[in-house]
Amino acid sequence: MQQIIVDIRISPDEYLRYYRGEAGAVSCRARDGRRVRFPAALLRPYVGRDGIYGSFSISYDSAGKFQRIDKIA
Repeated sequence: MQQIIVDIRISPDEYLRYYRGEAGAVSCRARDGRRVRFPAALLRPYVGRDGIYGSFSISYDSAGKFQRIDKIA
């Protein structure tokens, strides 16, 4: 399984756009410089009062299919 590390900072107001369906995917840059895009719904378990802040490990298979996301910091 391959993985990529991203640092995410999404304010509560910005996440509301995802929650309401106004935006369906999060796009961010990984630590290694690659652009990553994934469904915003994957971050729901990590939404807090202050939005979503932290570093996440996104694991995917050899075909590029999502496997899991874990908060690492």
